[in-house]
Amino acid sequence: MAKIKSWGFEVVRLKNENRVLGDLFPNDPKQYTNWTVDDFGPIWVPKKGATTPLTLANVPFYWRVIQVYEQNKLEIRGGKIFINDQEASSYTFKQDYYWMQGDNRHNSEDSRFWGYVPEDHIVGKPLFIWFSTKNGNMRDGINWDRIFKSASMM
Repeated sequence: MAKIKSWGFEVVRLKNENRVLGDLFPNDPKQYTNWTVDDFGPIWVPKKGATTPLTLANVPFYWRVIQVYEQNKLEIRGGKIFINDQEASSYTFKQDYYWMQGDNRHNSEDSRFWGYVPEDHIVGKPLFIWFSTKNGNMRDGINWDRIFKSASMM
């Protein structure tokens, strides 16, 4: 933030008063309540073959992945996690997942709201480059030669 201020920009944190407690992923109103669309995370995105420990604190991040996308029965009983009626302390993911985030963050209903996107749900492909900055930085300039170019040509 200090670097941005050194460039002469004012840094302002926006608050969206219309947010409902628990509407941000992992949609757990008892935990992660201080996350906002501007100050979100940290998170870890699952990938095929990776194993993560499962705890009562982190299971909200993986609940939908394990139960819906990877078709397992997931339950919490007596403070313990069960997958397909077997007590589980870890989980190995069967496919890759992605984090999709819009560039208009205050008006994008993206992974910050609905979580990870499984690879088998991705049906589109990029058509063209809408905007491009040099080194990902407006101070370094705009890549005018890339704007509106076909993504398949790059």
